[in-house]
Amino acid sequence: MAGQEQQVRVSIPVSALKRAGIDRDDQLQLKVRNEALVLEKIKPRQPQWQQYLIIWPLLVAILSGLASYGYWWFQKVRPVPLTGAQSIGSLTIVAGVVTGAVLFVGFFLKTRNDPENRFSRHIYWRNFPVITIAFIMILAFALVGAFWVLELLFPDVIFDRFTSMLLLVLFTYFADAFMISAALTINARSLSTILTVVIVSGCVISMAANGQRRWWQHNLSFLGTHAAENAWQFNLTLIFSALLMVVLIDYLFVSLSRIYPRTWRTSTLRILLTLTAVDFGAVGLFPNNLTFHWLHDLVAGGLVTLLVLLIVGVRWLLPAVTKDFLWLSYGVGVVLLLLNFGFRWFGYPSLTAFEIQAFAISFGWLLMLFSRLQALVNEDPELLTIKLEQESTAGQ
Repeated sequence: MAGQEQQVRVSIPVSALKRAGIDRDDQLQLKVRNEALVLEKIKPRQPQWQQYLIIWPLLVAILSGLASYGYWWFQKVRPVPLTGAQSIGSLTIVAGVVTGAVLFVGFFLKTRNDPENRFSRHIYWRNFPVITIAFIMILAFALVGAFWVLELLFPDVIFDRFTSMLLLVLFTYFADAFMISAALTINARSLSTILTVVIVSGCVISMAANGQRRWWQHNLSFLGTHAAENAWQFNLTLIFSALLMVVLIDYLFVSLSRIYPRTWRTSTLRILLTLTAVDFGAVGLFPNNLTFHWLHDLVAGGLVTLLVLLIVGVRWLLPAVTKDFLWLSYGVGVVLLLLNFGFRWFGYPSLTAFEIQAFAISFGWLLMLFSRLQALVNEDPELLTIKLEQESTAGQ
């Protein structure tokens, strides 16, 4: 029976295809998703190295397990404790961090040469060490925290060598799989998440380590002084978070320059954000000790000034700023002013509470600004016209 199917021919500007990374010879597929038409390139078969996402961490974990078994046998460790020296925990942390770092570097370099991965190709080599160290730190924090919890749940537990080897293989496998997955899926959103995780976890660990010293009766900066316990953790957290922020700013504005022309507005916004990151790191570099007290107060005051300039100037500096984000920024500025006047005039909230609340609000606003910049990178400011031409195709 003869029938007739109605079809529509779509004409898309070549410039739009180039921005999407699509060549004329690529095969495309059309999907209907949430009452919208999605046109995307048919991806070729995944490279062989990506198919080894499960095999690689398993092989490395098994080799780590055999090496640990040999170490325990050579050192005559029997039975093997869960935590402590020469334990499952200590060897797992060492093996997981070392092998995870090697796998992350290898797979990240592979994704950087992959034309389908647009994020990795825009990462400069100067930023690569900071990203690698960030993921290593997160993995180390996770492994240390996991065995700390296990020690609380199973105090003084011991295992034979073979069972210990199996446990080490299991933990190392998950650690290596996490690092490989991170290398394959890293993007600007994950960098923002890492920045949040590093700052929050570093500060929480510093607070927990100094809980017995009643640090909260002083101020937040007390965590980085000689009087605090393990002050290096707090200061290192601030310095490394600043480096991560610089990496994120670098990537966002390099990507943004490919869409929006570089003007004095975007350049000024980039400079202010970079100075904010550097100033944030300087707060940790110059702790509130007797030697650096004046310098610490100077950079802390400069950080407040830079945030005020960003909040006030976002109206003119941020491309395609929306009214919602603009009013949100002004609202953040008003709240910070109320907290400041409340503390200085009425002594409420306390100094520590004021610093924590002001930091949380300011950092949250910066993350939203980074999210807005990422949205601008993904959006296309130029409206492109497509043409629809209806045609008939006879079918049998």
